[in-house]
Amino acid sequence: MLTILGFAMIATFLVLIMLKKMSPIAALVLIPALFCVFVGKGAKLGDYVIDGVTGLAPTAAMLMFAIVYFGVMIDVGLFDPVVRGILRFCKADPLRIVVGTAVLAAIVSLDGDGSTTFMITVSAMYPLYKRLKMSLVVMTGIAAMANGVMNTLPWGGPTARAATALKLDASDIFVPMIPALAMGLLFVLALAYVLGRRERKRLGVLTLDEVLVEETETVLVGAGAGKDVAKAGGAGKDVTRAGGSGPGVDLPDEPGDESFQGLDPDRPTLRPGLYWFNALLTVALLTAMIMEWLPIPVLFLLGAALALTVNFPHMPDQKARIAAHAENVLNVSGMVFAAAVFTGVLQGTGMVDHMAKWLVDNVPDGMGPHMALVTGVLSIPLTYFMSNDGFYFGVLPVLAEAGQAHGVSAVEIARASIVGQPLHMSSPLVPAVYVLVGMAKVEFGDHTRFVVKWAALTSLVVLGAGVLFGII
Repeated sequence: MLTILGFAMIATFLVLIMLKKMSPIAALVLIPALFCVFVGKGAKLGDYVIDGVTGLAPTAAMLMFAIVYFGVMIDVGLFDPVVRGILRFCKADPLRIVVGTAVLAAIVSLDGDGSTTFMITVSAMYPLYKRLKMSLVVMTGIAAMANGVMNTLPWGGPTARAATALKLDASDIFVPMIPALAMGLLFVLALAYVLGRRERKRLGVLTLDEVLVEETETVLVGAGAGKDVAKAGGAGKDVTRAGGSGPGVDLPDEPGDESFQGLDPDRPTLRPGLYWFNALLTVALLTAMIMEWLPIPVLFLLGAALALTVNFPHMPDQKARIAAHAENVLNVSGMVFAAAVFTGVLQGTGMVDHMAKWLVDNVPDGMGPHMALVTGVLSIPLTYFMSNDGFYFGVLPVLAEAGQAHGVSAVEIARASIVGQPLHMSSPLVPAVYVLVGMAKVEFGDHTRFVVKWAALTSLVVLGAGVLFGII
């Protein structure tokens, strides 16, 4: 019964948000509460929620201060050189913009933190997508999939969890998987190319000699509506669209439309004199994260406080920066605590354990010698419907034990277990995805409808490459 109710709860949640019948926050809270009553454990709902909130509170704190920290770094111009490089590559070509999104997300993902990746990627690319009227779900989908592949880095989380759960060396899991993961990343780039060509065919290509930007804040800062000016070759020249039939089409500026380049080179928050301080502070912060010198929430709390104090020594300026990022902080932290209700009920009622056990028990006996392949296939839905902790510490040991009974090594099972990460990064139980859709102003249901099929296919490409190369 718990198995059926668990699947029914997840299905109900996904259907309601994809049909936009409920907001994600409301669905994350009300649906599990209702199913908790159906299970007959309504009296314990409070305990389950508190347990869920307690478990996710450090993550919420990390996201809150990470948004402030990286928001300040974008405000002061730390990432401007990277953004300018990507924008020079992208020009005004939808195809290049989508491919550039994948490249930027993959590069920034090297720090191992999905929230960081999404903040930087969206802040750089969002103005381009809006100005050219490109599909924003293409941006969120490509960014999530690129980050999902890169999330398998040993310091990214899943690989370390698999190594810990099965008492293996993380390098023994990750290093042999590099060719398969590279194929997954190439597939994401190829998909970005195909989707970019589709956008180019739909929209054409803008031609411009020079783009003049008149805005005072980055998109991440949340400047909101403001006059957008994008002119070609100085005043008086309209930006025209090339491609398609007939002559170029005027693109008038629209109230509330974001600027073409997004990062104003003359914004008052820039601190060029402190560039190397901010760069060294960020490198030190990321190094401390990788080396695990302190818990990540503590590192971001200290980093945000130091960044604000040094870059904006006057109290009114500090308050202005915090206020500028408050909307993103509130949206993301609220979503995380709402997700805590969902995870708390799933785990507290035992539904997630029954679902995992049912799936493992229904693996045919004849598949025993192929448990690595079975693990890879199961990792795709299971890491989507449950947290990484639940999968790697709860399900993976069971799969590894079943595999060893048929002569399949634990390290093969561990390698197969990480192939589901491209889909996992768009799971409603992953806090970082709310940073992505929130900043991109995309409905979570729209993102889900678009990304699930492509992300699942990316995972299957990684799995297929692993089997083809003899890694799994």
